Amino acid sequence: MKKITHAVIPVAGFGTRMLPLSKSVPKELLPLGNRPAIHYVVEEAIAAGIKHIVLVGHAQKSAIENYFDINVELDSQLRAKGKDALADSLNWLPEDVTVSMIRQGKALGLGHAVLAARPIIGEYDFAVLLPDVVLDPFTGDMAADNLAFMIDAFSKDNHSQILVDNVADADVHKYGIAQLSDASNIDEQSDTNISFKVAGFVEKPKLADAPSKLAVVGRYVFSNKIFDYLANTKASVGGEIQLTDAIDALISEYGVNVTTMRGNSYDAGDMRSYMQAFIYFAEQQLADDE
Repeated sequence: MKKITHAVIPVAGFGTRMLPLSKSVPKELLPLGNRPAIHYVVEEAIAAGIKHIVLVGHAQKSAIENYFDINVELDSQLRAKGKDALADSLNWLPEDVTVSMIRQGKALGLGHAVLAARPIIGEYDFAVLLPDVVLDPFTGDMAADNLAFMIDAFSKDNHSQILVDNVADADVHKYGIAQLSDASNIDEQSDTNISFKVAGFVEKPKLADAPSKLAVVGRYVFSNKIFDYLANTKASVGGEIQLTDAIDALISEYGVNVTTMRGNSYDAGDMRSYMQAFIYFAEQQLADDE
């Protein structure tokens, strides 16, 4: 049985939807409550069994790598003041988890960012977690359970997995929407994760043209074969190498499944959604402290 232990988190974007907040602070380090958004994403990956996380960034994103490193001077000062518990909380990565960073180089889109991780990922199959999307961590283990389910489903049939969730009619045009392989009602809300074949995806369709209301959430589990497709994918919309183009090629030859999501997700890369998420995360953390 294959076990996914590697994950790619693309962090090279400039966060233009979050300006001016993201002008000097990487959007991934903007807080949700008392922790930066990417903290929750990495915690989710680790809880699902990931041992090696590859951040794909650029020169202005070194602060993200620093966040996951040990600040020796700060650690020493805290411990000298008897604040061992606080120092321990800052150095929270398990000893068996590695965080690496590689630069994307040219900003040629999400597909290119995933491909940039190939020198580190090597021949391993891997997960991809988009840092803009933060799954609710306050509903038990549900956030990590989604990724764990996808990893388990992949290990059983070797079909790459893409997490999807129902969205409101008014939001369909914002997302990549799954085209189902049959006319079943599998896209109805469910209390359990369900994995099933997908025929393809339509990028940001009008509601009338949408093949379903199942939107891509931002979690993927890929066969290593996706790298070969990305390497041969031509730049398309916006002059970028689109991940969806490589996924379509993968579907045609090997098949790809979608997994329905449990719980809630938050778009931490959109100002309105981010502010709503910040309030929710802060309220949950304050309640836990009471």
